[in-house]
Amino acid sequence: MENYFDKEFELRFFEMNRLGEASPIAILTLLQETAAEHCHYAGHNLLSLMSENLGWVLLSGMMQMQRYPLYKEKIIIRTWISKYHTIRGFRENIIYDENYNIIGRARGLWLFYDIKKRRPTRIHPDFLKRWSSDKSVSLEHDISNKIEALDSFEYRKEFKVNMYDTDTNKHVNNLRYLQWLIESIPNEILNNYYLYFIDGRFISEAQYGDVLLSSTKKDSSENSFVHTIQIKSTNKVCATGKTIWKKI
Repeated sequence: MENYFDKEFELRFFEMNRLGEASPIAILTLLQETAAEHCHYAGHNLLSLMSENLGWVLLSGMMQMQRYPLYKEKIIIRTWISKYHTIRGFRENIIYDENYNIIGRARGLWLFYDIKKRRPTRIHPDFLKRWSSDKSVSLEHDISNKIEALDSFEYRKEFKVNMYDTDTNKHVNNLRYLQWLIESIPNEILNNYYLYFIDGRFISEAQYGDVLLSSTKKDSSENSFVHTIQIKSTNKVCATGKTIWKKI
């Protein structure tokens, strides 16, 4: 493989769950941080992009974890771009332990975005030059297909978008949707299973002050669920997803 970028992390205490393992939110946060570091490597960190009213928006993504790292464990996240289009690209990720055994994989479809004009724009040529690309994929999983919104639900919780839920672009951070999604999973699953697989689509943005509904329904296979997050007042769908849970 060529044209990849590695970032090493040591898992911290506040990133642990009750079992002393990194939470799914922690791993997704580290994946975001690795992507941000890769941008910095290309000469355009996220803050400098913001000063130009530019940024990256995640359209869809998936993560599959064989296991979650423990407290103080060192991991390496390897990231690369597998395919470019004019305004978007596929980012691949492999998560290794310190001995380079694979413990997880992730993929994301990212859109380059003009924040002021609120529309896609051409990817900066510096990214194309410094990142190049490698056609290898981290996992053979289609993250371009649509995940339909639920028309009924078995579990539901309500959340209000607070200031800390928004990112530097004043959008709800993608990680918050995962948190709200997990909150609507039944306790019997949360207490006895771990999140093995998640596949999500980010459809429209929520704003500060919105009230959101996180709805969940069992899927066809065992310990799998389908999810929808929508704005309560308008029923506008913000995100959809699927999860699979495995016995602890």
